[in-house]
Amino acid sequence: MIDNIIHAALIMTTPVLLAAIGGLINRTAGLVNIGLDSMMLVGALVSFILASSNGNWIGALIGAGLSGAVMGFLMSLCVTRLSANEIIVGLGFNIVAAGLVRFFLKSTYATSGTLSLPDVTRLPRWDIPLIGDMPIIGAIFSGHDILTWIAWLLVPATVWWLARTRPGLRLRAAGAGPKSARALGLDPLLTKDLSTVFAGFMAGLAGAYLSIGVVGIFNEGITAGRGFIAMAAFYFGRNRPVMTAIGALLFGFFDALQIRLQGRGIPAELVQTLPYVVVIVILTIIAITSRKSRGAKI
Repeated sequence: MIDNIIHAALIMTTPVLLAAIGGLINRTAGLVNIGLDSMMLVGALVSFILASSNGNWIGALIGAGLSGAVMGFLMSLCVTRLSANEIIVGLGFNIVAAGLVRFFLKSTYATSGTLSLPDVTRLPRWDIPLIGDMPIIGAIFSGHDILTWIAWLLVPATVWWLARTRPGLRLRAAGAGPKSARALGLDPLLTKDLSTVFAGFMAGLAGAYLSIGVVGIFNEGITAGRGFIAMAAFYFGRNRPVMTAIGALLFGFFDALQIRLQGRGIPAELVQTLPYVVVIVILTIIAITSRKSRGAKI
């Protein structure tokens, strides 16, 4: 029982963590990406179609990442070059993407809501000999796919990159003080553009994980607001990769738990809200704690 929950929790954590890492880099550069959910949705659709048409999951992942990156670039141009409000632009991208996906499904596949295609190549999962048979440890390390490994390896890699590399330090400088960074010869707008492209790429991979890694079909509501949960994760982590990963893992755990609780006498509609209620409670506690600490300093 516990092994199944741990394994499922890591699976449900993966898309949130991928998008959260991208969003963290984007926010560190000075742009809060509200449009992560739209990039996940488009990435999920593109990867699903590619995985069915060519049977190559690597090509599907590349297509999903590139589609998210293009959306990230367009969003960044609206914010950095046209001086549009990043919140309004992000919400607009979410609404437009949902509408375009719905139109595409109806006009191309004559379907609404759910798309099912033949011969969809799923992401392969790797079982590690000996370790896979061990309780708890096997659930943590065995039976996962490449995106799960990438998501967790990116956590220490991001810590190192932000703190120890010149591009990482420049990214932080551009986000913390754009005017000062410009005086030092840096280009804060270009930094925002590149960070938003990266965030879009990661969100596209997160969407691909949902469609060809978890369920094997595409649905208009496949992201289920996970782009916003990814935002909550890096706000929870306060731009720290390790704490961001913990925030994503908390959501993944309660998401896996609600799946297990369904069908046990509790209305499914109520059970499905559990992960989101937990996120709201955690963010509320963080806000209250931060306010008290600021009041104590004053």
